[in-house]
Amino acid sequence: MKTSIQIITRIFNFYIEGFRNMTWGRTLWIIILIKLFIMFAILRFFFFQPVLGGMEETEKQEIVAKKLLVR
Repeated sequence: MKTSIQIITRIFNFYIEGFRNMTWGRTLWIIILIKLFIMFAILRFFFFQPVLGGMEETEKQEIVAKKLLVR
């Protein structure tokens, strides 16, 4: 019976060999990673700006409490 380390290394080698032999897959993964970077790094600054930034702690608590009570 094989040890868990040997099994993990075989699985790891399986994926490494698969990525080496890819032609279109490598290009698609690069496109996916670029899209994820754009979505999470760049668009975050434009659309998800901190609403409570620059406020004191008590002001933040009051605003959050009001929002929770309204819902």
